[in-house]
Amino acid sequence: MASLDFRANTRQAQTLSPRFQHAVRLLQLSSMDFAATVRDVLGQNPFLELEDGGEGADAADADSDGDGVDSEADRAAAEASPATMFDDLAMSADPDGMPDDRGDDRDLWQFEGSSPQRPSGEGEVSALDMMAVEMPLNAHLSAQLDLQPLATRERWMARVIVESLDDDGYLRIPMAELCELCELAPPVTLAEVQAALQRVQALDPAGVAACSVADCLRLQLPAIECPQLRALAARIVAEHLPLLAARDVPALSRALGEPAMRVQQVCDRIRRFDPRPGWRFSSTRIAYVVPDVVVKKVRGEWLVQLNPAVIPRVRLNQVYEQLFMRHRSPAHSDMAGQLQEARWTVKNVEQRFSTILDVAEAIVKRQRHFLELGPMAMKPLGLKEIADELGVHESTVSRVTNNKFIATPSGVFELKHFFSRVMLTANGSACSGKAIRGLLKDLIDAEAPQAPLTDAEITRQLAQQGLLVARRTVTKYRQLLRIEPVGRRRRHD
Repeated sequence: MASLDFRANTRQAQTLSPRFQHAVRLLQLSSMDFAATVRDVLGQNPFLELEDGGEGADAADADSDGDGVDSEADRAAAEASPATMFDDLAMSADPDGMPDDRGDDRDLWQFEGSSPQRPSGEGEVSALDMMAVEMPLNAHLSAQLDLQPLATRERWMARVIVESLDDDGYLRIPMAELCELCELAPPVTLAEVQAALQRVQALDPAGVAACSVADCLRLQLPAIECPQLRALAARIVAEHLPLLAARDVPALSRALGEPAMRVQQVCDRIRRFDPRPGWRFSSTRIAYVVPDVVVKKVRGEWLVQLNPAVIPRVRLNQVYEQLFMRHRSPAHSDMAGQLQEARWTVKNVEQRFSTILDVAEAIVKRQRHFLELGPMAMKPLGLKEIADELGVHESTVSRVTNNKFIATPSGVFELKHFFSRVMLTANGSACSGKAIRGLLKDLIDAEAPQAPLTDAEITRQLAQQGLLVARRTVTKYRQLLRIEPVGRRRRHD
């Protein structure tokens, strides 16, 4: 029979407090994600607020402390300001307010709202007027078709082709399917669709509505002015496109029976063509990198500071906090949780940027030669070295350096760019892999175009400088630098 008894077991387990989990979650976010998170918290938590920038308040204080004498021009500008206009409209809508000419206000409101391109001031243009308007490819082509004297049937077929283009500007739909998409009476013939396709292919940009890469390049051949070079380029595009892609100039020279120098000249001209003409009308926006830290040299010393643009000025609303603490009761448990979260957010924001600054300063102190001399002066550096100096865990340094960027006189780099494993030289000294990559790039940049260096030759030149690197490592570094192999770098001039 089983006995019923009680046992007490004691054990240790590592747990993360909610505040620590909140700090870790904020620390590993990028600057843009962090700013979005803070904005969301500000919109949901009444105990948080943004600090005043001071510019508007200072301007208001300056006006209130002034002598109170305004010019006639300032009065006219104030009366015509949008804020005053709203006050006038509100008074005219109030039956108890002063009598006003409603028609004049209505006309003024319509004038203000119907002129978005009105200059912001005398001789000035507003920022909205200076913004570039994005136009998709189909709209760009349709606008050109509207300027041509086409019959309704021809215009309809051309618009069907325009709307069938993909993002690259290619026509991937078979001709038979295009005939069915037109839905005209009498039915569209294949000859009519081909004529409409030629009409669309003649539009800007050159190469649009092509059915293949060769077709796209063929449509751009008229840009070559020399008839002899244009004819040779047409042969290369039509018959030897794989050799062109492989940059095999000797094979092209033998196949075409032309001098290698002439073939190289034509290949260089073809490579200026746009193989994806639709990309220039893509609506994809470029995501620019915003550095978290800025480093610059001041009086011979490298100064590291946080980028003010990425630091949200969040503070605790003291008025709401005091009111809540004065009237606190068990029924307000939800607001108590929001107050606690607000306090954590303020402290974690300060801790996040303090940790980022400490890590950046430690990195700059060890990689100052990189900032002064370039990539070849990069020292080997590990996460543990920074973690031991700051008294934090390696995982904390890893979170700080991931998706965090630093602006230097040499460019903007991710913080983890400054970490590299140790590689020993022939004399036993340490060298970083990034320094070897920088030296490899310099060797390739200095090579002769007619006789580029092979990976084996680069390996031998590195060994002559005391860097013992395997050939496969050189190949891997070259691929990381996105440098083509020796066969594609060789030129025949």
